[in-house]
Amino acid sequence: MSTHSINGRPALALVPPLPKAAPVAFCGHCGARPDPDAAASPTRVCSSCGLGLLLQCDGDVAPNPGDAYLVLDHTLSVCAMSDAAERLLATQELDAIHRPITQLLVPADAESTAEADLAAAIMWSARGDTRVTYTVVRPANTFGVRLKARIGGCGPPRAALLVFE
Repeated sequence: MSTHSINGRPALALVPPLPKAAPVAFCGHCGARPDPDAAASPTRVCSSCGLGLLLQCDGDVAPNPGDAYLVLDHTLSVCAMSDAAERLLATQELDAIHRPITQLLVPADAESTAEADLAAAIMWSARGDTRVTYTVVRPANTFGVRLKARIGGCGPPRAALLVFE
């Protein structure tokens, strides 16, 4: 909010909201963005790798090709994993599918309440909340490794996108 003066007295004025980032399409496996000039595939399969389905999210949470990311549903289970995340977390996508995120990632500090914050951010993003949340996590099988992650919604169907920065 900003302040203005009315008759010499300060008054509050509403600041117009920032424009929403344009939706971005990306592959759920390799992160490639579809060619905007190419005809849309009726099956929504990535034309770059042929392995992932095309997902859509806001531009402020979208992964870049080569980024490590996970797609999670509202039950906090893994739905998809990028090939970079497979290397980072030392697990295969087929082994991670339908597993709870807590088997792969934990909050960076065991003493913090971040586990509830992480779960809430994933759940709300998967249910359609448009806010982008940032958190720090670590792979469940390590100590000392910390990963900054941003969480936002993606789809269809509705899911949460967790991108490691």
